[in-house]
Amino acid sequence: MTAAPLTLPRLAWRYLWARPMLTALNLLLLSLGLAAIGFVVLVSEQLERGLKRDLAGIDLVIGAKGSPMQILLAGVFHLDQSTGNIPLATLAQVKAQPLVAQAVPISLGDSFRGFRIIGTTPDYFALYALPLAEGQVWSGPMQAVIGAEVARRTGLKPGETFHGTHGLGEQGDAHAQAYTVVGVMAATGGVADRLVLTDLTSVWEAHAQHGHGTSAAGVPTAAHGDERDWSARHGPQADRAKPADHHGRDDRTGHAERAEHVEHAGPVDVADPSDQSGHGDRAEHAADDREISMLLVRYKGPLAAVMLPRWVNAQAGLQASVPALETARLLSMLGVGIEVLRGFGLVLLVAAAMSVLVALLHAVRERQSDLAMLRMLGATPGRVAGLIGLEACMLAALATGLALGLAHALVGALGMVLSAQQSVRLSAGWLSPWELTVPVLAFGLALLAAAWPAWRGYRLDVTDLLQTPR
Repeated sequence: MTAAPLTLPRLAWRYLWARPMLTALNLLLLSLGLAAIGFVVLVSEQLERGLKRDLAGIDLVIGAKGSPMQILLAGVFHLDQSTGNIPLATLAQVKAQPLVAQAVPISLGDSFRGFRIIGTTPDYFALYALPLAEGQVWSGPMQAVIGAEVARRTGLKPGETFHGTHGLGEQGDAHAQAYTVVGVMAATGGVADRLVLTDLTSVWEAHAQHGHGTSAAGVPTAAHGDERDWSARHGPQADRAKPADHHGRDDRTGHAERAEHVEHAGPVDVADPSDQSGHGDRAEHAADDREISMLLVRYKGPLAAVMLPRWVNAQAGLQASVPALETARLLSMLGVGIEVLRGFGLVLLVAAAMSVLVALLHAVRERQSDLAMLRMLGATPGRVAGLIGLEACMLAALATGLALGLAHALVGALGMVLSAQQSVRLSAGWLSPWELTVPVLAFGLALLAAAWPAWRGYRLDVTDLLQTPR
């Protein structure tokens, strides 16, 4: 059996692994630095794309007075509690504005196994361009259309029923009236995959059955303990300032439940049912008192971006949240962490480059006799220098493969954690053109580190080496 000829790549590979511990250390340093850079690229790009996708062209979110950032997180990304309720009459008020192209109401506060139940209108499907994979949109109260991830995680199908619970925790009190699944949305990769959509009247009916606010027909219901009384007497802002809920809970469930009470405990008509005077038609009056959580607004033109937020903030109890501004703020806050991780990766890369430089310099010194022999056998100085550069490139190629694999694995692990928390979605299979910076950095640093050792190899004097006593 004839041995394979010892080509330059084979010789470089053998030289690379002649000192396995040192090579493994250099490979680890280089891989970790590159993986940190790749991780930052994958996460930041997915977050940015996800935010833009979930905004769905929404120009303005209107909620109760409070933090504009909280309104955006609660109304668009569904990651926070709402700031309170606003009157249903606000919807007609906003739609009457000539600068408004579309206004979609949403009502928050309930969930099913951690997935939010959103009361809205069929316009929500058009706003997000949500296609249905199965079934149809609701045609009456207590019917629901579930997102693709909700269907996958809960196993619900059209025709099956479920009970919503107060707040966002799974330990909240369940509503007596069950929802019937009538449709399943196709997967979009956005926030809608994690939502349960139903009609506004369903939310009002569910809480009317449970004793909160008014029913869809405008009939006020009995109070649900002291919580609703507090809201009715003092309003949503006072309710948020209430030190503890009536269950005495201070965890997420308790907080969610307090917010839910705020969102659905509309003003209550406490007049005697026998009283036929004063308020006129009692049902109609109560219906006017119904509330929603927020409005998602699209502008007709650029002038609206200047006029509408000012008009909204001038209204009593209303707060405007401009997604373009709040998203920029959110990304700038996230950017601090991203920059820290990117800086950590660069430090690792510099350390790896220095380590490779030192290792190659030692290798050239140790292999002087071998390199002199190569020169005597006919190798040119350029081939000797190329041998050293090839060794560094092989290390860079190995590090690139390991780094990209590690970066995608870390993103996948983070995505699983966030998915379990019903938070933003990250995919390990996401491919970004910016990942090309990883091999560019790897080969650039490797060649830079190999430049001086390669020059030393190129300048080796064979005569001096052969005359030097060993």
